[in-house]
Amino acid sequence: MSKIIRKLRLEKPHKQRSDKYKKGDTIIPSTDKMIRGIIKEMVHERGRVAPLSVIEGECEGEKMKILLCSVEGTFVGQKILLGENAPISIGNVLPLKNIPEGTEVCSVEFEKNDGGKIARSSGSYVTIIAHNKDSNITTLKLPSGVKKNVSSEGRAVIGVVAGGGVNEKPILKASVAHFKAKARGQKFPRVRGVAMNPVDHPHGGGNHQHIGHPSTISKHAPPNAKVGLVGARRTGLRRGSKKVLTK
Repeated sequence: MSKIIRKLRLEKPHKQRSDKYKKGDTIIPSTDKMIRGIIKEMVHERGRVAPLSVIEGECEGEKMKILLCSVEGTFVGQKILLGENAPISIGNVLPLKNIPEGTEVCSVEFEKNDGGKIARSSGSYVTIIAHNKDSNITTLKLPSGVKKNVSSEGRAVIGVVAGGGVNEKPILKASVAHFKAKARGQKFPRVRGVAMNPVDHPHGGGNHQHIGHPSTISKHAPPNAKVGLVGARRTGLRRGSKKVLTK
């Protein structure tokens, strides 16, 4: 009988993660009416680097609680406007068609009322490059440099997501790495398979650290054998230059 390797125990989910640490859904409310709100507090959510802004809003006499990713420059007590006629100010939410070119925005929607899907992590933002009023399409420049077309009816938050310098902070102790992984449902430390004994891992053993056989493995293999490049269509670096389409 084969032995269950450590990797299977670490990565196979044994129970569902608790949501008791979650503050709520960070989405833009689905409404076309003007919402006037004020930032009551900024809170931390486990597993998320960017702080969250708790906004108490009001729309036509109806009060609501809104949770959005905090933007650099916002503060507790700041007034926030969500709507088509909101001014171009840090923290406000407007449709893309009403935001001028060159503006840095975050929490951008692909389509209207999807809540915001693009640029939600700490320090991220996208830049509005162009508007096409005929096709109702807005071109965005993503942090990777890729240009993407989205609907001009989609909404976005003005500004850059807060917490951008988090990667500059060094991990000085192993315990910091442990709790960082624990907050994300991961394990630390993670031992390499080639550093193990052959009884503990398919890549273990040998007079020096090497795999010793092709690292590709069939996707129909038993669970304990699925280590390395599982079901790979190809391996190695891609050759040739990238083709650029020009109009």
